[in-house]
Amino acid sequence: MAAGKNVSGPSQSGPAGGPVVHAFTQAPKLKTWFSDIDVGLQVEAGIMANSARTHNGQNFGQLLSPYANEPMLNQIALTITKPVDPIGDGYGLGFNFQLIYGSDARIYEIAGISDRWMGTEYELTPTEANVALHMPWLTKGGLDGQIGILMAPMGVEVLNPAQRAFYTLAYTSEYSVPFEHVGAYFQWHVGAWQVLFGIDAGNQVSFGKGNNNGRPDGYFGFSGQPSDTVTVNGLFRVGPEDAWRTLGPAVAHSAQRFWYDLNASWQITPRWSVTGELNHVYDEGIKDNTWSAVGWGSYAATPTLSFNARAEVYRDQTGGFVTQFPGNTSYMRSILGRPARTLSAPPTTYGDLSFNAVWRPHVSRYVKLLQIRPEIRFDRALNNTRPFAAFTHRDRILIGGDVTLGF
Repeated sequence: MAAGKNVSGPSQSGPAGGPVVHAFTQAPKLKTWFSDIDVGLQVEAGIMANSARTHNGQNFGQLLSPYANEPMLNQIALTITKPVDPIGDGYGLGFNFQLIYGSDARIYEIAGISDRWMGTEYELTPTEANVALHMPWLTKGGLDGQIGILMAPMGVEVLNPAQRAFYTLAYTSEYSVPFEHVGAYFQWHVGAWQVLFGIDAGNQVSFGKGNNNGRPDGYFGFSGQPSDTVTVNGLFRVGPEDAWRTLGPAVAHSAQRFWYDLNASWQITPRWSVTGELNHVYDEGIKDNTWSAVGWGSYAATPTLSFNARAEVYRDQTGGFVTQFPGNTSYMRSILGRPARTLSAPPTTYGDLSFNAVWRPHVSRYVKLLQIRPEIRFDRALNNTRPFAAFTHRDRILIGGDVTLGF
């Protein structure tokens, strides 16, 4: 289960929260290696009101906006970034560090690192702590890499609210892409394309007692721009993800989870853009399939105001993926296979349709970002199940939004 992720180093995304291009650009030589370190602080808070009476207080299928009708401090993010600068002989070195506090951190913890720091509704966790490298190997563009705690590279919607279109996330972004890793990730530049590959300890686990099965996972894929207006990303991931406490060591060590994600964005005109994503996950351990398709459309009405739409169809074949975690520690306990309070629906095909506006007025030179995003979202079970409002409703409406301040 996973969602939204940042890319180490400077990132760019389209108005529709399109896929981030996994690439590094080397900064020009400065007086000292430390001269271009950047420190940023960003705060996000929001609320999603639920049209149905939710007896359990949950917005089912929403990991980052889980509580119905309750204001949330989603995240306070402290980010320290050192771009990759030349250090001689064609090599480059930089680093990325991010620490977040808030309700989002409860879902973005890493087992064995931050899962036992607090145990409250608002948590503290590092989401990035990695060394970034450039190596002049193999091709003219060379090889870029990040080693340490990394945001997972798969998918479209990222954790940073300033780099995605909507406050709520698609089911695909929350349940069918990983969140973050402890490991190494590389981009090999081959002409206008990047070959992507990496190895890690698993989704949101580390090593020793912080791992749920003791086996590594890996990525392979590509990213590039076939034209000036089109960006394409494709990633395949494989490895054991199920906990030995749940399935037993033999099955947990051998059962593979296969993840496939293909997404593309097209800047049709300076005002109009579209993004599409296709995703499939199959887990041999829990015998579950998910299939999904997501589409985003964005219209930039003015330099500070844009309007977005998102539509998705998501199939959870056995009901094993779309799960709610009401307890403060339930999510991480579930990853480790420990007893945890969870809420799951029967096998369901979910449909969701969301609309919002994104307003970014210029405030002052001391405020880098003020972002206001009102949103309305419609969810419906497309088969005959009732996953919403404590499993009493086939559909629901969420109304709300968030405000983000960046300094």
